[in-house]
Amino acid sequence: MSKPLPNCSIVEISGLIKSQSVKVIDVVEQCLTRISTLNDSLNAFIAISANSARESALLLDSEIAVGKYRGPLHGVPISVKDIINVAGTATTAASHVRTATPSITDAPLITRLRSAGAIIIGKCNLHEFAFGTTGEDSAFGPTRNPHDLERSPGGSSGGSAVSVATGMAYASIGTDTGGSIRIPAAACGVVGLKPSFGEIPCEGIIPLSPSLDHGGPITRTVTDAWLLYRCLSENLDGNAPSAIASIRPEVRLGIPRAYFLEHLDTDVRRAFDDTLARLTTAGCHITDVDIPHADLIPATYLHIILPEAYAYHAHTLQERPNKYTKGVRTRLAMGQYILAEDYVRAQHGKKVLRDEVDTALTNCDALVLPTLPIPAPQFGRDEVRLGDKVDLVRSAMLRLTQLFNLTGHPVLSIPCGQSINSLPVGLQLVGVRNRTDELLQLAAALESHIVGNRQTNVVQ
Repeated sequence: MSKPLPNCSIVEISGLIKSQSVKVIDVVEQCLTRISTLNDSLNAFIAISANSARESALLLDSEIAVGKYRGPLHGVPISVKDIINVAGTATTAASHVRTATPSITDAPLITRLRSAGAIIIGKCNLHEFAFGTTGEDSAFGPTRNPHDLERSPGGSSGGSAVSVATGMAYASIGTDTGGSIRIPAAACGVVGLKPSFGEIPCEGIIPLSPSLDHGGPITRTVTDAWLLYRCLSENLDGNAPSAIASIRPEVRLGIPRAYFLEHLDTDVRRAFDDTLARLTTAGCHITDVDIPHADLIPATYLHIILPEAYAYHAHTLQERPNKYTKGVRTRLAMGQYILAEDYVRAQHGKKVLRDEVDTALTNCDALVLPTLPIPAPQFGRDEVRLGDKVDLVRSAMLRLTQLFNLTGHPVLSIPCGQSINSLPVGLQLVGVRNRTDELLQLAAALESHIVGNRQTNVVQ
C-alpha cells in the first residue's frame, strides 16, 4: 500500500481510502506525526484526540474491508475549533473562564461529521471566545502563522487554518461572526467558507453574537469546502461542483469599489488586480457595483455584536473578570454601554445593508473583493497605515468581511496571490443568499484562475 500524501486534498485522500490504496490508520498516524512535529512551534492545537482518532481509524478500516463505505469523508482527519462541543473533551474557548469538564454530547455538526465517517483529530486554538482577529488573546498562548512565526494567523479560527495549511488535518471546522473563518483562511493561504446564515446549526457552539454567528469549513480546495458544507448542512441534493476547462462568457462578477477598495495594502491591491486580469482573460465579465451605505457597516456591526456578546458573558464578567484576557474583557465590557435604541437602530441598518447587497447581486453571479486589506500583521502591532489612513489592526482586518455576517450572504475566501514577503493574499466571492451551492459551483470553476501559480512556504 502506498503512503498517504502529506498535503493532498480530501478528494485525493478519499479516493485512496476508498480504493484501499491507503489505510485510514496510516492517514491518521501521518496527521498525528505532523502535529507532534509542528504544534510546539505553531500552537495550533489545544487538545489532541490521538487515542480516539486511532480507535475510529481501526473501526473505519474494518468497515471498508467488508464493503461499507460512508462516502468521501470516510476516514478523513478533521480538526475542530475549541468553541464547539465534542463529546469527551472540554470546550475551553481558549479561556480560563471555562472549566476542564468534558462535554457530554457532540454538537449537531460534529454528529453529522462522525456519521459521514470523519475522524476528529483534535481541537484547535482560537482568539478567546472567538472575540478577536489576531489569535493573540488565548489562555493557551498565541497561534503562529506557518508562513512567518512572528505574524498572526488571523482569527478567531487561527488554529483551525494553521492545522489545514500545514497538513495537521485535512480540514477544520471554524466559526465566523465577523470574518473569523475567512480572515485566517486568507492569512494562512487556504480556503474558508461562511455559508448563508442558518444553514449550519450553531447548537453546541459557545455563542459570540447569535444573530451574526455562522459555522463553516476551512479546507485546502473549493471542492473540499463543498464536501464539508454538504455534510454540515445536510444538503444531500445537488451535484458536486467541478472545475471546467473554460469559464462561460456570461459569468458576471461585481466589484464594490467604494469603501471596500479605498484602503488596501499595495501588495494586496496588486494581487487582487492581477487576479481580476486572469478572470477577465478567462472570460468573466466584471462590472462595478455599489453598496450605498457601506460606511455604516462598522457602527452597525458593533452595535449588534457588543450587546449580544455582553449578554452571554455578563455573569462571568462580574464574577470572574480576571479570568479573561485583557483585550477580550475590555471588548465584552463595552457591550453594557450600548443603548437599546442603538441596538434596534442597528438591526434596521442590518436590513438596509442586506437589501443593498441583494441589489448589487441582481445582475451578478457573485461579488468579488479582497478578504483582508493587509497581509498577516506582526504580533504586537496595534495600528496599520494604508496610504493616508491609519487604522487599528483589528478594525482593518474586519473591514472587508463583517458586512456579510450582517447580511447573511454566503462567502468563500480563496488564496489569490502573495505579498513581496511571501505572505498569502485572499479573495472573497460573495453569493446570493441561500444559494451556497451555486456559489461553490461557480468558485470551483474559477478556482484555478483565482489561485494562479500557487506557491506555499509553510514550516515543515
